[in-house]
Amino acid sequence: MTTSTTKPYDAEEIEAARKLFEGPWDFVWASTKINDLPPMVGQEIAFAGRSNVGKSSLINALTRRNALARTSHTPGRTQQLNFFRQVGHDERLTIVDMPGYGYAAVGKEKVAAWTKLIHDYLRGRSNLMRVYVLIDARHGIKDVDGAVLETLDKAAVSYQVVLTKGDALKKADQTFMTEATFDEIKRRPAAFPEVLLTSSETGMGIPEFRAAIGRVLAEMS
Repeated sequence: MTTSTTKPYDAEEIEAARKLFEGPWDFVWASTKINDLPPMVGQEIAFAGRSNVGKSSLINALTRRNALARTSHTPGRTQQLNFFRQVGHDERLTIVDMPGYGYAAVGKEKVAAWTKLIHDYLRGRSNLMRVYVLIDARHGIKDVDGAVLETLDKAAVSYQVVLTKGDALKKADQTFMTEATFDEIKRRPAAFPEVLLTSSETGMGIPEFRAAIGRVLAEMS
């Protein structure tokens, strides 16, 4: 499900995006410090979200790899920037899995270090074409999410909101949450005017999400 002011994705775009993601995705780099980032190859998209929002599961669904991004029932486990690419295949696109935010049990010093790493990355990565901010469809945008959106707005980093775990909602609630989220972000200066509803469990919205990424990549090429 999509709520948007942009044109719908047609069958040709969806098929092209399927091919874009069908190659052999691999883990290529992990960074805990800004001076340890990998060389820039092609364009990058970054995934941000609260701990346990389903970030790793969604990356695995997009790439059709069951264990590309590490999933965990322990919130706050991802503590670094993880980079994934189709090495030796189609290297136009790199996926960056960012540390989850908003998990209170993690020490303040570690949270501060993660936050600095993320902010430095967002400010200094010239090939970063979009950040996808994942929001749990069951809960909507919380204060901690709003703070991240504010940071992206101030940094003028283009981002798009993607709702996860949409299968947990009834059909009417899916529509309501997608439209309500769109209403919240449509006036934000750096927000792309589209909200996608997805589920890594059922595959709902995954073809459209791939097509959204493919469209941005085509525009950047």
